[in-house]
Amino acid sequence: MLVHRRLLNESMTYRAQRARIENRALQYEKEQLIPSRTEVVTLPVVVHVVHHSKIPEQNISDQQIHSQLAVLNRDFRAANPDTSKVPEAWKSLVADARVEFRLADRDPFGKPTDGIIRVETDERSFGTDDAVKAGATGGADPWPGDQYLNIWVCQLRGGLLGYAQFPGGPPQTDGVVVLHSAFGTTGTAAHPFDGGRTATHEIGHWLDLFHIWGDDDGACSNGDRVADTPNQADGNTGTPVFPHISCDNGPNGDMFMNYMDYVDDSAMFMFTRGQSERMNACLEGARASFLVTSRKAGPVGEPEMAAAGANGAARDIDVKRLLQDTERLAKEVLSEIHDAIGLVTGRR
Repeated sequence: MLVHRRLLNESMTYRAQRARIENRALQYEKEQLIPSRTEVVTLPVVVHVVHHSKIPEQNISDQQIHSQLAVLNRDFRAANPDTSKVPEAWKSLVADARVEFRLADRDPFGKPTDGIIRVETDERSFGTDDAVKAGATGGADPWPGDQYLNIWVCQLRGGLLGYAQFPGGPPQTDGVVVLHSAFGTTGTAAHPFDGGRTATHEIGHWLDLFHIWGDDDGACSNGDRVADTPNQADGNTGTPVFPHISCDNGPNGDMFMNYMDYVDDSAMFMFTRGQSERMNACLEGARASFLVTSRKAGPVGEPEMAAAGANGAARDIDVKRLLQDTERLAKEVLSEIHDAIGLVTGRR
């Protein structure tokens, strides 16, 4: 949210983009727009491991990276075994977001790659100022954000586990950042954040999900803009016991086991149908380019597929329709940018 607020203050373009994205999400929620996606979308991922030259543990292993991809492929398909822990009151809300992840096998120039980039740095740690996302500031330059999900893994300071950029932000900083010891399930991953759920949470933001309690609309206001998540007063931490009551939201209380809360990895294990619908609005809107590149990515790779217990390849999609949607959305963005400029200059 620090990044979100900073961008809102710095950029009228970002404000206009966010207004458009929120309007589209609301239309999906009210069924004024009907989702057209039926296939599973496969997102090509590039992992930038930014590590200090004298701190070898920051240079995490391929195995640790693959363990994280396996977690993502379970969590976003509701194939994680711990969905069995969802309270009976909310079992019917558990959602398969129909999103899968695979390490990219081609770089932006079409050359073969394993989707893992390793960059040595003199920086011992990074903050939320996006320095890790550029070689000029000690980090790693991104791959095109409309074709790849960029994930930077590094040492973060101030107790930060990770941060993400919502859709609509600058392309040169698009993606998510995760602390190396909160990434994956092996190697440097450390309890209680050794279940790979930090990346699940941050990619939720990248796909336009807010924290489940909401951040800017005040406590008990359902500020995450998702209808089927209950109001709650604030973020939960640790491993709460059901029911955890706040905001007079009994008898079931807070949905603290949602991926968009702040609890330990072992205590979070679900997205809701409403959250899945909001992610779908994003994938058919601001991130529609990934529906096109999904065909190029193909099915999830063997290591991730085996670990996740998922099956099947992404179904064919109507590329012509998607291109038309992308062209229409581009026109909407240009119109809203023009309106935003008009608000600043007094001209429309």
